[in-house]
Amino acid sequence: MILVDGHPREWILVSDRGLQYGDGLFETLAVRDGRIRHWQGHWRRLLEGCRRLGIEPPREEIVQEEVLRVGEGPERRVVKVVITRGAGGRGYAPPAVVSPTRIVSGHPWPAWPREFAQEGVALHLCRTALGDNPTLAGIKHLNRLEQVLARGEWDDPRVPEGLMRTLDGRPVCGTMSNLFLHCDGRLVTPTLDRCGIRGVTRAEVLGAARSEGIQVEEIPCSMAMLERAEEVFLTNSIIGIWPVRALGDVHRWRAGPWARRLGEWVESQW
Repeated sequence: MILVDGHPREWILVSDRGLQYGDGLFETLAVRDGRIRHWQGHWRRLLEGCRRLGIEPPREEIVQEEVLRVGEGPERRVVKVVITRGAGGRGYAPPAVVSPTRIVSGHPWPAWPREFAQEGVALHLCRTALGDNPTLAGIKHLNRLEQVLARGEWDDPRVPEGLMRTLDGRPVCGTMSNLFLHCDGRLVTPTLDRCGIRGVTRAEVLGAARSEGIQVEEIPCSMAMLERAEEVFLTNSIIGIWPVRALGDVHRWRAGPWARRLGEWVESQW
């Protein structure tokens, strides 16, 4: 099911600024049996994105009701929420008066092999870099060409994700996930003040780790830190946690205790 401004349909106006300029935001949610995993985290990030872009946010109860409507049923579903500035004329300047567009769509749960979560995944090392832009860093805006180009670099179902770096070569995140390293007894994740998305599951894992007494640091990371890490794992709202076992053809890590422990905690949040 697809809802556009609350109505079942599959089209928007050609003049919509989300289509013309990527002028908008999105959230990807995990839904099952009338429950939205980490709803408040997603809603706070959507509000922050609307604030930064100057888009009037929708009412929370409307979005929540539509998410549950398209994600209805006992099976896990992926629900995507898109908010655009709305339809406007040609040119970059936002219209003085505009009505935002709201799109809510339901999708099947991805059929990833179970071993991705249990044994870990191999990563492609992406050539496409993430550009610095503190104004947009952290929010889930619709401009995803860097990720589109990066994900187009390989086509191997055994390699479900790629590692993206900054222009100066620092590891930041996956094309669709956040990055964590277990280094010297600390849980380290790259800072996201210049690029990357502040993932909702990332925030939940940081909170869970702190509550378990694990030392947590958000710092600029290097490839050397990544290579010497005791374990590496990825997070997002749909995959939960995937341990990383290899970068390219080089096997470096095993699924470690922190990935397993925090992964079990993430799954328990249903």
